[in-house]
Amino acid sequence: MADHIRAASLLAIAFAAPAWADIVTVKSPDGRNAISIDSDKFSYTVSRDGKRIIEPSPLGLNLDIGALAAGARLRGHAETTVKDTYEIVLGKARSAPDHYQQSDIAFAANGKAPQFHLLVRAYDNGVAFRYAVPEQAGLSAFKVMNEATQFNFARDYDCWGANMGRFDTSFEAEYDLTKASKIRNFHNFIAPLVCKTGAGSTTFAIAESDVKDYPGFYLSGRGDAGLGVMVTLPPRFDNSRDYRFRKTVSASVQLKGQGFQTPWRVVMLGDAPGDLAASSLIPTLATPSQIQDTSWIKPAKTSWDWWNDWAVNVPNAGVNTATYKAFIDFSKEMKLDDILIDEGWSVGSDVEPNPQADVTRAKPAMDMPDLLRYARSQGVGVWLWVQWQQLDNQMDAAFAQYEDWGIKGVKVDFMNRNDQEMVDWYHKVLSKAAAHHLMVDLHGAYPPNGLNRTWPNYITQEGVLGAENNKWSARITATHNVTLPFTRMILGPMDYTPGGFHNATPSTFVQRNHEPMVMTTRGQAVAMYVVYDSPFQMVSDSPAAYKGADGKWADGAEFIQAVPTSWDETRIVAGDIGEYIVSARRKGEAWYIGAMTNESGRTLKVPLSFLGKGAYHAHLLQDGDDASRLSASDSKVTATQTLTLKLAPSGGAVAVITP
Repeated sequence: MADHIRAASLLAIAFAAPAWADIVTVKSPDGRNAISIDSDKFSYTVSRDGKRIIEPSPLGLNLDIGALAAGARLRGHAETTVKDTYEIVLGKARSAPDHYQQSDIAFAANGKAPQFHLLVRAYDNGVAFRYAVPEQAGLSAFKVMNEATQFNFARDYDCWGANMGRFDTSFEAEYDLTKASKIRNFHNFIAPLVCKTGAGSTTFAIAESDVKDYPGFYLSGRGDAGLGVMVTLPPRFDNSRDYRFRKTVSASVQLKGQGFQTPWRVVMLGDAPGDLAASSLIPTLATPSQIQDTSWIKPAKTSWDWWNDWAVNVPNAGVNTATYKAFIDFSKEMKLDDILIDEGWSVGSDVEPNPQADVTRAKPAMDMPDLLRYARSQGVGVWLWVQWQQLDNQMDAAFAQYEDWGIKGVKVDFMNRNDQEMVDWYHKVLSKAAAHHLMVDLHGAYPPNGLNRTWPNYITQEGVLGAENNKWSARITATHNVTLPFTRMILGPMDYTPGGFHNATPSTFVQRNHEPMVMTTRGQAVAMYVVYDSPFQMVSDSPAAYKGADGKWADGAEFIQAVPTSWDETRIVAGDIGEYIVSARRKGEAWYIGAMTNESGRTLKVPLSFLGKGAYHAHLLQDGDDASRLSASDSKVTATQTLTLKLAPSGGAVAVITP
């Protein structure tokens, strides 16, 4: 059953239901979550197990022709129940449930404001609502000036959020712990804002899904000293060649032929932070796949040049044919699928727009035909990096050229915006890439909002403070690493770029550009491949880093060779924000366990109740006697047993459990 209703068809549905109540309540299928709409005050509340989490909070859109706000007359509401399942092309599971209760609430025109609807849904793992304006006589277009949506808190929650403080941003920051009372109206938090209610371990997150023809949002303090946040929209850019934002219009809307819907405003809900990490609610709310044949979209692991600073053992290593042939050889030996050719390969390649650039031609030092022939002969795929404005100037020609070359995918970088025009550009680049069978990894990207379901060739993205920062800062701490799964990663895949094998302790860590260090153990390095979601996963260090002095594989290298990057099932076994995490993922009949901790070492008892009947073989890698060593062990286990994992400070462990 379709999980989206076109805005143009909503009016007829709403007329079928009488308006006999001012309060419309929608409950989740399991009855635990409820969202109630006060149609008179045009506000809403959210509760879980009867306990209020979001207090009465304003709804509304401010348009140039009027406001969708309190005073609008309720015309009726129609209820729908959906129980469905959809297949996931790549990700944390093979499929996800789409089970919800919905109310479509229709409101009459008010003055100059148009007729509109509020779509409200309740799932077992959260609630969501969106505004919709159907086609109607005398109205073909309008402008959204701002949004009046707020999320008012019941108490002074502990929250984790990334405050960017501006609209032009790479969306990379720590998710710091803050009290709700400390959030100010000049803050610009990106999604998600994750909060604990104080009632047991109950946790919720504010996010959005299905963003199209509209800007992405930020969350700011209410500005009235009250607890909670309000939606802040970036203005339209209206000039794609510099960073001057216009300060009046957030979205320009055309109604003809389709009506209009805002993104879903989402409150994810769980009994513990791990429930959010395991959730697929954000892609579930998004428009289903627009790609009919997805058979060419494949998960992969890749070697990468930029992070290790082109550290291969060839003369004059750099952006040249010999260097990338060496990376191809390494990928083949390491059993990796691809190589990623980063910045510098094309004529005029740069992080800036450079109107003289040509992303269809390689620099003279790069013999692209020879390089691609060699990659094919070795069974290794090739990805290419491009700066977004350089690509935009030549998108059709470039994608046709890349398809002709046999390129598997593109890494597009430095968009650093989420205004309406940039959101539209994401849809354009993903749709055109799909037409040429190109997978996409976006960097300088806004937070995931389900777009990887709509365009499943969008297999990973940045918008995360990841491993690249080890080159120039000490920000990538173990605490940060175990905060990400419960914050940024609950929205969708993240290209953190793991694989750093120059492991150090915080006291011995040194910032350096060439073959950077990481201030976490080898155990944590390999655990990231289980804990972090990314169907396209970097193996970021130099080829030499994955070998010992004796020429044999270094500790953990063979695990990276074998670990999948897309899964049939995911469970978060244990963990807490900024403390530790234990993830269990299944691929076929094999289970992979990944555990990571902050700067505190700990011993974890992992119940194996998720296993089937019978005996299994467990191969365990955990922290050794120094940061770069692993200790291996093997045992027989059953579903009635627990697995003991000993994690060093800033450490980790993995286990592979097979029948």
